[in-house]
Amino acid sequence: MNQSINPENTIFLASDHAGFPMKESIKSLLKQLGLNVNDLGPGNDEPANWAEYGARGAAAVAEDPQRLRAILICGSGIGMSIVANKFPRVRAALCHDTTAAAMSRRHNNANVLCLGGRVIGADTAEEIVRTWLSTAFDGGRHQVRLDYLSEVVESKNFR
Repeated sequence: MNQSINPENTIFLASDHAGFPMKESIKSLLKQLGLNVNDLGPGNDEPANWAEYGARGAAAVAEDPQRLRAILICGSGIGMSIVANKFPRVRAALCHDTTAAAMSRRHNNANVLCLGGRVIGADTAEEIVRTWLSTAFDGGRHQVRLDYLSEVVESKNFR
C-alpha cells in the first residue's frame, strides 16, 4: 500500500460508466468534508467494467480493512457489492437510504459502501455518504458476528 495514505482520512472511490457522474459528485463532497480521496477510476463515462473497478476498491480496503474505507458506484450498486464481498475482510453494503447506511456501520462495521447511480438521486446519495461516514460501529454482540466471519467463514471452517 502507498505509505503516504493516512487511513483514517482517506476514502477510495471507484465506479463504472453508469456510476461515473455520481462518483464525481461524491468526490466533491468528500473533499468538502476534508477527506483525502483516492480516485481509482474511471476518468470518464466511457464504457467501463464494474468488476475491474470494484476489485480495485475492494483490494485497497483489504490491505487494512480495520482502518480503510471505499465507496463503489455502478448503475444498481449490485455488481460492486458482489465483487467487493469476494475480498477477505471486506464488508460491502449496498445502501439505498440512510437507515441502511447507519445499520451497515452500527451492526456490520461495513468498510465499503456501494451505491446505485441509476437507482438513487444525488441528494439521497450525499445523505447516505454523510450518514455512513459519521456512524460508528456498536461493537459488543455485533463484534462476535464479525469474528465468526473472520474465523469460520473466511477460513471455510464451518461448524
